[in-house]
Amino acid sequence: MKLSDVDPLFVPTAVAVFGASDSPDSQGGVVFRNLIEGGFKGPCYAINPKYEEVAGRRSYASLEEIEKPIDLALIATPATAVAGILAQCGAKGVHMAVVYSGGFAEADEAGAHLQDKMVETARRHRIRVLGPNTMGMLRPQNRLNATSGVVTKGVSGNVALVSQSGAICSAMLDWSVPRHIGFSSMISLGAAADVDF
Repeated sequence: MKLSDVDPLFVPTAVAVFGASDSPDSQGGVVFRNLIEGGFKGPCYAINPKYEEVAGRRSYASLEEIEKPIDLALIATPATAVAGILAQCGAKGVHMAVVYSGGFAEADEAGAHLQDKMVETARRHRIRVLGPNTMGMLRPQNRLNATSGVVTKGVSGNVALVSQSGAICSAMLDWSVPRHIGFSSMISLGAAADVDF
């Protein structure tokens, strides 16, 4: 059964991480490691032209180098690069993206312009966007940890947690895991420029 046009967010078959890195302080590095360490079963691709390898896996310079289909893009790059990445995703047939990056409308007028450009590019290519400035999402039953923080895997349950705030999501996970209380999904909406409540 299809959920909606955001289906690939919840049940992706293959994921690409833009900005993946071996740097411990890199947001893209944390996202990529969380995805791998969470045990996601589908292919996970690192995309960063600065690296030949990330976390022991091949790193690609661009999405065009990957010959297999991707249905979820995780984007942790500077805000100025996001619209161009979404255009790459559109050309590749990716229809869902999570944008972790900050520096958009919450920053200043130039950031608001970047956010408008991001949304316009996404809509032109029929891509739904979670974020920007999001912590990401967690779907324990699919072993999908697409978060940008140091987050435990979480316990699978029957209640979803949706919040604008990544801090609220982190606090609820910190509280729930030792009590063995699970979630079907945990979603941080961030700035909710496209996907919202």
